[in-house]
Amino acid sequence: MQCNFCDKKATVFLTQLVNGEMKKMCLCEECAEEKGVTDPAGFSLADSVIGQEPVSGQGEIAGGAGEGVSCPVCGFTFGKFQQVGRLGCSECYTTFSDEISRRLGGMHKGVVHVGRVPEGLVEAHARQQRLDQLRSRLEQAIAAENYEEAAGLRDEIHEVETSVVTQP
Repeated sequence: MQCNFCDKKATVFLTQLVNGEMKKMCLCEECAEEKGVTDPAGFSLADSVIGQEPVSGQGEIAGGAGEGVSCPVCGFTFGKFQQVGRLGCSECYTTFSDEISRRLGGMHKGVVHVGRVPEGLVEAHARQQRLDQLRSRLEQAIAAENYEEAAGLRDEIHEVETSVVTQP
């Protein structure tokens, strides 16, 4: 594919939903850099490349807990996050955790991702957790020289390991 601004080969591809319509933009490395797309603030600049101005209020900084705080690693501020729509580094998640949690809590049911688990994996995971717990207790019983309890735990571990999960 060719760059939309010159005849060079496109290496940067922007896709954005604008007013319910998908807009695509192909740029070469030089044009992408010139337009600021490769800059950390690129997403807000991507709007102007595609021809859409940022929505009113999108770049405004609302007063919040993380407004004056900056990340000790990359120097990113929460105001910059609000403008750009992404964080500067992994440490930003810790630095701005209170503000991010507050915002996520209003957008989602909770702030912990539980996701979907493939069928049959829930039982296998629970079984593995149970085995880990039993093995840990077994080690503690052996260390305490409580051999009767250790024998019982050994038998229970054997039962869990040999039990077959029946599928309907």
